[in-house]
Amino acid sequence: MKMKNFNKLIGAGAIVALLSCGIFVACKKSAAGGGSNPPVVTTDEGVKFDLSTDIFPNPERGFTKTYTTNTPLDPVSLNTFRVNQNTTLVVRDFYLSDYKNKAIDQTYLDFIQTDLNTIRNAGLKGVVRFAYTETDTDAPLAIVEQHMDQLKPILEANKDVIAFVQAGFIGDYGEWHDSTNGLATPDNEKTILTKLLSVVPTDIMVQVRTPTQKQQVFGTAVAITAAQGYSGTDIARVGQHNDCFLSSADDYGTYVNATLEKQYINNEGLYVPVGGETCPPIGDYANGCDQARTQMQLLRWTYLNMDYYQPTLSAWKTSGCFNEFLRNLGYRLALVNAVLPAQATVNGSLKLGINITNVGYAPLYNKKNTSIILKNTTTGTYYEAPLTYDIRGIKPAATVKLDESVSLSGIPAGTYSLYLRIADQAPNLKSRIEYAVRLGNVGTWVEDNGGMNDLKSTLKIM
Repeated sequence: MKMKNFNKLIGAGAIVALLSCGIFVACKKSAAGGGSNPPVVTTDEGVKFDLSTDIFPNPERGFTKTYTTNTPLDPVSLNTFRVNQNTTLVVRDFYLSDYKNKAIDQTYLDFIQTDLNTIRNAGLKGVVRFAYTETDTDAPLAIVEQHMDQLKPILEANKDVIAFVQAGFIGDYGEWHDSTNGLATPDNEKTILTKLLSVVPTDIMVQVRTPTQKQQVFGTAVAITAAQGYSGTDIARVGQHNDCFLSSADDYGTYVNATLEKQYINNEGLYVPVGGETCPPIGDYANGCDQARTQMQLLRWTYLNMDYYQPTLSAWKTSGCFNEFLRNLGYRLALVNAVLPAQATVNGSLKLGINITNVGYAPLYNKKNTSIILKNTTTGTYYEAPLTYDIRGIKPAATVKLDESVSLSGIPAGTYSLYLRIADQAPNLKSRIEYAVRLGNVGTWVEDNGGMNDLKSTLKIM
């Protein structure tokens, strides 16, 4: 990978919170890959669920693979990532090295599309960045804006498999420093970020390299609030990628005032994504398990490059915390208990009462389709009852009670097993198991019907 040398940079963030959520009724056998089925425990608190320590892949989180060369992604290699490495994210840097003074030609646009197709076919998502150089020159502002206009149709057509977009374009590695065309100024950074936000689909978030860069662009050092989060406004769509994580007190200049800026990221990370990669530590800077865990929790770390910096990653494996990070990077949602009625009327409603916790370091950032799935125990027919609750509200280290009544309209009389399904919002990915969210419980994951979570309850509709 790359060695870093910046004089200017900033940012990261953090958080921890839990949540609880009201929901359904279910009855289903064990799940493939979910371990042995524990006995169903029913008390005054309803069905109780055991937490699992299993390591498994979930969409848009965890350790990532990074690709920076202008050679096509290898489908065979990508197809192994989920099973062999529990990896669901690919960081894809597209270098526009041949187009610093001209439009992108159709050949390279087709190259980008082919790589995104490969990511989709492998059941993964991409963190995408466009840049011009690793150690040479970038492009003039007018060319950058022209290229963003050219890229807009590709970003729109492939928004289903783009997890996040990194701001890119400016300077070495697209990391917003050392620009040879004067792009790394507050005015030009604002112009580029504003333009990028206009060409990236509004439901996809963008990451800048440091927290102060976001603060300068938007003219405020105050973190976004719950009222702003997920609003689709520009300020609510910008997170941070720290590409020198755990390398020094200021992470190679990522922070100007580390204490204040980390608290800023801690607050922002409730609504916008934080991720990146490690760097060679400076001097005797401590980046062992305790430091890494503390910083990942504080900064609500969602993804981390497993390709760099290898000595740091190897030290975690030797010390025994690497698997912990595999489990807890990003979100890790789990059922706590569910109190649900056993009967309902035809075309009536089902009152939900369920607690869900998040033991991961961050929340989900991309909207999902969440629903109750009812499976007729006689015919095997599935019915879907959508929930209005936004699953992104399940923050780390918090518990929230969700109360919701689900419509049973159109579902015939019969006995049903109930499941919770958290699927991708893209219509073409909604039924694919690779993009369904698996909860961190023992014996609840079911691979049928595109991946579901067994609520261990039965509902009789009469």
